[in-house]
Amino acid sequence: MSLIHVFYELIKNSATQQEQQWLTTKTAASTPALLAAFVATPRFIGRHAIQITEKNRSELADLVPDWPIESWTLDRLCRVFLLLYLESHDKTAYIRSIETLFDTAELQELVALYSALPVLAYPEHWVFRATEAVRSNMGPVFDAVALGNPYPAAHFSEAAWNQLVLKCIFNDKPIHRIVGLDQRANQQLADNLSDFAHERWAAGRQVPPQVWRLVSKFMNETLFEDIKALFSSPVLPNQQAAALVSAEMDYEPAHQGLGAYPDWKKAIRDGALSWQMLES
Repeated sequence: MSLIHVFYELIKNSATQQEQQWLTTKTAASTPALLAAFVATPRFIGRHAIQITEKNRSELADLVPDWPIESWTLDRLCRVFLLLYLESHDKTAYIRSIETLFDTAELQELVALYSALPVLAYPEHWVFRATEAVRSNMGPVFDAVALGNPYPAAHFSEAAWNQLVLKCIFNDKPIHRIVGLDQRANQQLADNLSDFAHERWAAGRQVPPQVWRLVSKFMNETLFEDIKALFSSPVLPNQQAAALVSAEMDYEPAHQGLGAYPDWKKAIRDGALSWQMLES
């Protein structure tokens, strides 16, 4: 089962016969025509949400794990599909073609290009482009890299990864949609989160409770004080986050502290309280 086949099955779920015919014609074209088709896609392909079956989802996961594309529109799917037909044996020519698209792209073209990062050839070449996109003020571009995209977890340095996660937190993005969030948690990120929380609290603002899932493995005295502050918070999700962190961490004072909250301890043990409950 090839990625091209899986993508074409996805396209057939959502595209008209006319749209499929146009796309099939373009996939047989030369490289310049493929690039032109990438740009012209919205003129011939609709921008409605795609339909994806469990079979599609399973087949895609076998080829590119942790790549949720349910939120894509048909034109984005078709643009990524066209990129799969670019010849990649000549590295210089391939990179030149993709770079040309990046350099001339409008917003939705950029979204498609960054969405395609997990399947572009020579993945190491696109790290600079991807880390620059994290600094972008264009929300859809940032989201295309940060949310539902396995590329950053696989290729970003720790510093670049932490910047991505912290920007999501700062902008109240749903961090549970960051692929590899728990696997790439690290001490520096946990410490940065503590600093960020203190700034927010000093300004009378809240920190999204689910972000505390990032500190469980990296507990120290400073972070433990933060967890105690969450337990004392009048905001219920903060208390729940503190209980979840305490249950996960290998830090004896936290386990003792959780003992003072038997209801939360039981809820976690019974599966009635989890990080998924705090997702927003």
